[in-house]
Amino acid sequence: MQIQGKIAIVTGAASGIGRAVMEELVRREAACVVAVDLSQSVVELAQSIGKDSGSTRLYAFTGNVADDEFRRRVLNTVTAEMGTPTICVPAAGIARDRLAAKVDRETGLAQLYPVEDFKLVVEVNLIAPVYWALEMVGKIAEERWREGLGRWSPEEGIQGAVIFIGSVSSQGNPGQLAYAAAKAALEGVASTLMKEAMYHGVRCMVIHPGFTDTPMVHQLGEEFIKERILPATQLHRLIKPEEIADAVCFMIENPAVSGEVWADAGWHPSV
Repeated sequence: MQIQGKIAIVTGAASGIGRAVMEELVRREAACVVAVDLSQSVVELAQSIGKDSGSTRLYAFTGNVADDEFRRRVLNTVTAEMGTPTICVPAAGIARDRLAAKVDRETGLAQLYPVEDFKLVVEVNLIAPVYWALEMVGKIAEERWREGLGRWSPEEGIQGAVIFIGSVSSQGNPGQLAYAAAKAALEGVASTLMKEAMYHGVRCMVIHPGFTDTPMVHQLGEEFIKERILPATQLHRLIKPEEIADAVCFMIENPAVSGEVWADAGWHPSV
C-alpha cells in the first residue's frame, strides 16, 4: 500500500508523534491529510504546512477526539468532500500518572488512583482510537458494498491501514496504572480487528514507542528524564518524533508487517 495519493486521518496532530506523522504523510505525498486535535493550534499548523505541501491537501478539525458526534462529523465531512479515508493513525493521548495506592504519612490511610482519572485515560487512549479506526473501516466497507464487492482478495491490493500508538508502558510502568492498561489493551484490539477488518482489506497494527521527545514526556521533568530514562536506553537519548513517524509509514507501506512493532530505543529499565 503506497501512501502517495491516499487520504489519511491523524489525531493528536498538533504536537508530538501525531504532528510528526502528519508531516511525514505530507512528505510522502498523501492526497489529503486530515489533522485532528483538541488544540486550536492544529488549524494554524495545518495552514503553515499546507503552504509547502505540494499536491497534498490538509484539513484541520478542532475538537475532543473522544466525542462520538465530533468523530462522525469529521469522517462524514472528509468522505463527502475528499473521498473515503484509507489511513488512520489515532495518535491523541493523555497521561494522568500517579501511584496505584500510596499511604498518607499523616493519616495512615491509603490514597488510591482516582477512578475518574482511570476512566478518562482509558476513554482517550483506548476507546477513542478504537472508534476512529472503526469509523474508517466502516466507510471502506460501505464503499465496497456500493461497488458490489464482498470479501477482499489479494489481487485487489491492500485497501486500508490502521496504526495504533501503543507504548513501552504496556509492559507495566510504575505510576501509570491506567495508561499502561489502555496501551496494553490496544494490542488485543489490533489483533482482533486485523482478523475482522481484513475481510474488507484493511490491516491493523500497533507501534510501541519508547520515551519520545514530546510534551507529554517532558511533563515528567527534565531531572527525571536524565536520571531515570536516558540511562535505560541504548541510545541514551529521547527518541525523535520523526523516527516514530518514519516507522509508522514503514508499517503502512509494507504489507508483510503485522502485529506489533517496538520502537523503544532499547528501553531496558532496572527493576
